[in-house]
Amino acid sequence: MARDILIGVDAGTSVMKAVAFSLEGEEIAVAARPNAYDSLGAGMVEQDMERTWRDCAATIAELAERIPDLRARVAAVAITAQGDGCWLVDRDGAPVGGGLLWLDSRAAAIAAEHAKSAAYPRHYELTGSGVNACMASSQLAWMKRHQPERLAKAATCFHCKDWLFFRLTGERAADPSEAVFTFGDFRTRAYDRTILEGMGIEDCERLLPPILDGARESRPLSALAAAATGLPEGVPVVLGYVDVACTALGGGLYDRSGEVGFSVFGSTGMHMRFAPAAADVRLNEARSGYTMCFPVENSCASMQSNMAATINIDWALDLVCEAARLAGAETSRKALLSGLDAQILAAPPGQAIFHPYILEAGERGPFLDANARAQFSGLSTRTSLAGLIRSIYEGLAFAALDCYATEGATPKEIRIGGGAARSGALRVLVASALGSPVRVLTREELGAAGAAMMAAACIGACDSVAACAERWVTPSLGPSTPPDPALAEAYARLFPIYRTIRTAMPPMWSALANARREER
Repeated sequence: MARDILIGVDAGTSVMKAVAFSLEGEEIAVAARPNAYDSLGAGMVEQDMERTWRDCAATIAELAERIPDLRARVAAVAITAQGDGCWLVDRDGAPVGGGLLWLDSRAAAIAAEHAKSAAYPRHYELTGSGVNACMASSQLAWMKRHQPERLAKAATCFHCKDWLFFRLTGERAADPSEAVFTFGDFRTRAYDRTILEGMGIEDCERLLPPILDGARESRPLSALAAAATGLPEGVPVVLGYVDVACTALGGGLYDRSGEVGFSVFGSTGMHMRFAPAAADVRLNEARSGYTMCFPVENSCASMQSNMAATINIDWALDLVCEAARLAGAETSRKALLSGLDAQILAAPPGQAIFHPYILEAGERGPFLDANARAQFSGLSTRTSLAGLIRSIYEGLAFAALDCYATEGATPKEIRIGGGAARSGALRVLVASALGSPVRVLTREELGAAGAAMMAAACIGACDSVAACAERWVTPSLGPSTPPDPALAEAYARLFPIYRTIRTAMPPMWSALANARREER
C-alpha cells in the first residue's frame, strides 16, 4: 500500500491537534484535545511537559480510528508548536519542572533591563528580534538569578515542539526559526555566542541543542514512540519551524510577487512580511518584532507580534457571561459569537478607542513594554455594548496597522488566519483599517498544514517547500474582502489618535505597575 498520508501536529497553547493530509494537501482527518497550563502567581505560567507529550501521542493515535490503514499509509510526521518559552530536560531526558510558556512574564524586568543595556543594539542586529520576557534567553537569565538549582539539573533547553520531537525520535534538536531568533544570527542561521554573553548566560551555551532544518532532514520514529502513537517504527519525523512560521507557510505568506502580508488573529496577533533573502530584512528603530528564518529557500519572515489578539475578545465575552449569571441567566462565548458579527457591523465606528494589551505580560509589538495594559478611551453614556465590543475589534485592526507601519508600507494584499479570521466583521474592519484587501484560506489547520508541507519537501513528495506552497496554498485561497471606503476614511482619522494615546501612556503604565506592586 502506498505511503500517501502526511501527519502535521500543531501543539498550540489551548489545543493539541494532529491533522492528516494527502500528498496533494487535501485535509483528511483531525484529532484534537485541549491543552492546559498552570498559572503559579507572580507572572509564572508553566505547562506539564509529560502531559503535553501524552496528549501529542494520543491525538496521533486517534487518527488511526478515523483513517483506514493509517499505519501502512503514513509517509511522515511533522511537528510544530507554540513559540517562545523554555522547556528544560535533564541528562536522562526527564523534565526539569514545567515548561515555561510564552505567557510567562517572570523575566519582564530582566528583559527590560537588557533592552536598555549597551549589549542590546548588537543583540537586535544579530537576531533581528526584540528581546522580551517570554523568550527562552530572558527566562534562562531569570532562572540563573532565582532558580540556579533548576539550571544545574538541566542538560538541554527545548521549546515545545523540540520536546515533542525529542519524545518522538529520542534526538535533541532545535529548528532554525526559534533557535536563531532567540540565540543566533538570522544571516548565518546559526547560534551566536554574543547573544548569551550579552545577557550574562554564556554558561547556558551547553543547553542549546544542534539546529536541524526539517525542510531537508528528518529522523526516524523511535520504538517507544511507535508504541505510544500506533505508527510504525522508523517513519520519518520532521521538526517543523515554530507555529507562526508554519502557519504563515500554510496561510500563503510565500508569494512570488513579494507583495503579500500575512496576519494571524489567534490567541496572539502576528503580522508578517516575506523577505526573499536575509538582505531584504528591514530592521526598525524601536528594535522590536521578530525576524524568523523561513523554510523557503533561505528566506526570512519579518514579524511584529501583539501579545494578545482574540484573548481580548474572550475577556469581553466572559464579562458578558458573568453579567448574565448575575441576572440568573446562562450564556456562553459560542452563543454570543453566533450573532455578534451583525451587531458589530451595525454599531457606529469609533465609539471608543481600545488598545488591546490585555495580558499581564504587557506588549511586544510594535513596541516593548511589559507594563502596557489594555484601555478604552473616549467612552460616554452613548457607548453601547455592541459599540464597546466593536471597539475591541477595531483595536485589533489598529494594532495590526501599527505593526505593519513600523516596517514600511502595508502589503498590497493581506492573508489572514487564526480563529478570528472566521469573523466577517473582523475581515471588513481589518481590510478598511489597513487599506488592503483581505483573503482567508478555505482550509483552517494552517499550522499543521505548514508543518506537513515541510515534510512533503523533506521526503521528496514535492520538489521544494516553495513548490509545495504553490500546490497546496493557491487552490485554498478564498474570496477577497475589500476595504469599505467610508470605514477606511474614518479609520484614517482615528488611527493617528490611537497611536498618540499609545505613545503617551508608558509613564502612566509604569506608575500603575509600581502602585500595584506596592499594594501587594
